[in-house]
Amino acid sequence: MDKGITLDTPIRRGETEITEVTIRKPGAGELRGVTLTDLLQMDVSALIRVLPRITSPTLTEAEVAALDPADLTQMGSAVAGFLLPRAALAAVSPASPYPIQ
Repeated sequence: MDKGITLDTPIRRGETEITEVTIRKPGAGELRGVTLTDLLQMDVSALIRVLPRITSPTLTEAEVAALDPADLTQMGSAVAGFLLPRAALAAVSPASPYPIQ
């Protein structure tokens, strides 16, 4: 499962400008060294540690630490969403006002 994020503030990497980042659902091994509670609370230190392991293009810890707060919030929300069971996500997702025909 992947989630694309369009950055409000692009990341400069040399001559390259990164405007979009894809975050993939982490495996258990990629969560080493952080607590799930910290990730669910979008703890900045936990996100700085985990995001470089699950982003494409791969972001460095320094790049994650320098992110615009709005971009970090988007990424943190994606990570937290990956950690919830499908049933919990379905319970909190608002119903679409436009039913599928």
